Amino acid sequence: MLNQTWNHGSVQALYELPFLELLYQAQSVHRQNFDNEKMELCTLLSVKTGACPEDCAYCPQSGHYKTGLEKEKLMDVNLVVSQAKQAKAQGAKRFCMGAAWKNPPKKDFPKVLEMVKKVKELGLEACVTLGTLDQDQAKALKENGLDYYNHNLDTSPEYYEEIITTRTYQERLNTLENVRDAEINVCCGGIIGMGESREDRVKFLLQLVNLPKHPESVPINRLIATKGTPLENVKQLDDFEFIRTIAVARVMMPKSKLRLSAGRDDMSETMQALCYMAGANSIFFGDTLLTASNPETHADMQLMKKMGFKREAQKDAC
Repeated sequence: MLNQTWNHGSVQALYELPFLELLYQAQSVHRQNFDNEKMELCTLLSVKTGACPEDCAYCPQSGHYKTGLEKEKLMDVNLVVSQAKQAKAQGAKRFCMGAAWKNPPKKDFPKVLEMVKKVKELGLEACVTLGTLDQDQAKALKENGLDYYNHNLDTSPEYYEEIITTRTYQERLNTLENVRDAEINVCCGGIIGMGESREDRVKFLLQLVNLPKHPESVPINRLIATKGTPLENVKQLDDFEFIRTIAVARVMMPKSKLRLSAGRDDMSETMQALCYMAGANSIFFGDTLLTASNPETHADMQLMKKMGFKREAQKDAC
């Protein structure tokens, strides 16, 4: 499957397989490439919250919408390190830091670089999502030890303009190119259930699989319809369609980590289990996901025990 050339017809054919057959294929591909008992635990912290100039229709942090979210300045480095230590103690392997920016401000960027360096010193993998990056910024992040950069494509190129108007699809692709050129691992996925069609989901996955290299990490988010955003009244996507998307992504990107991301708090244990059966092998771990709720830590640990999962090992501190 790794070297298979995918097109619209072949991806559509996967989606149309009987549900159990699709899960069987996805689980078979997963077992060929990963330890089926291991789960990657990542923690995501909002280090700069709200007042984002982007108009992403799903995002409560956008300055364009009234969602009741209070804006906060960039966090102090020592506080971020304290949060990272707590995440590691709870079992996280990777610590991700998100800032609500269109691109990193010059005055704040050195502080972010320090955060990355300090997180790495704890023995955690470091990931950031800061918006658009130029080549020099990507290089500086790499020099300070960054392991992953998250920059999602969100949806298909065709549906993208229905969701975002302040940043083009090509700008996102350019940032991914800068990240890859700096030899930083790419974390790139999207959001399912924003009112897009299945065809949009097919085209979105084709965009991911046809990047110069499959993203090392692929977060698949389920829309959290937040009051005050343009998508607050979007009907929730059918559970089976979401699980199908996870399974299709696993078959198409056999060696990528698939992260079950935002929206888990509204999923039953059974639905999550089917997503893991479909090939998801990474989760965001912790009670809060940026500004959204996430399953409580003890609930995740209980589900992992029921599933027989073991967390992926952490690295030793530097």
